[in-house]
Amino acid sequence: MRLRHNVRVTGIYDEPELYELACAYRDVRTEVDALDRWYARHAGPAGPPSVLELAAGPAEHSLEFARRGVPATALDLSPAMCAWASEKASTAGLSLDVMRADMRDFKLAQPVALAVTMLNSVCHLMTLDDLVTHLGAVSQAVSPGGLYIMELAHPADFLTLVPRTSSEWDSEVGARRVHVRWGGGDDVIDPVTQVTREHVQVTVRDAGGARTLTDVVPNRFWTGTEVSAAVRLAGGFAEVACYGDFADGVSLADREAWRMIIVLRRI
Repeated sequence: MRLRHNVRVTGIYDEPELYELACAYRDVRTEVDALDRWYARHAGPAGPPSVLELAAGPAEHSLEFARRGVPATALDLSPAMCAWASEKASTAGLSLDVMRADMRDFKLAQPVALAVTMLNSVCHLMTLDDLVTHLGAVSQAVSPGGLYIMELAHPADFLTLVPRTSSEWDSEVGARRVHVRWGGGDDVIDPVTQVTREHVQVTVRDAGGARTLTDVVPNRFWTGTEVSAAVRLAGGFAEVACYGDFADGVSLADREAWRMIIVLRRI
């Protein structure tokens, strides 16, 4: 298979520690609780017996599954992210398979019951062909009756004047203070390609001083109807649910919805 578009991006994704600090506002345990709950609701009465995290980055969600005794695999294209995930697993005494591969072109030795893509990582698939190819690869990696759960940005972030998420935030991680600016401002979306080149700045301050990383990251905005069309084109999955938050009872149309979380079941 010849892939025409390289989805690997450099900069922030080659600095796993800074990326992890930038995303420290996320409640990974609560999010994995939701993934467990949705698996039980849409696939089986118990939690998933095996998990694949795609475009895993620092692999925080697959590491949390591993802490819960679930066999987990983290897949990412960045050598730095893969090395970071492996080191974190080793330090914590956890069993985690780490696989360096393109999220559109990979094969597992054994299929998993649950695949997940978190933090809007599907935004790195720039064309419909990319998304369809990706879904085809994932369908081969998930056992029949299993799930693929995709967390994407809420459409309101791009289609309304008032976005659901902030482009600038602060976090405290131990003794470190983190300031992040991700997009916003003049980073407008191209109306033809639906791609925006988001300017990223992450500053970490501690007793030793400050470190700042800047980058420009291309992201593709996907609507729910486009994802649904890609699912039909790829085959292998049926769309069974859509949520607007990791909390129960929040639909995509609710005012408090801030994500578009699509649940697919392997046919």
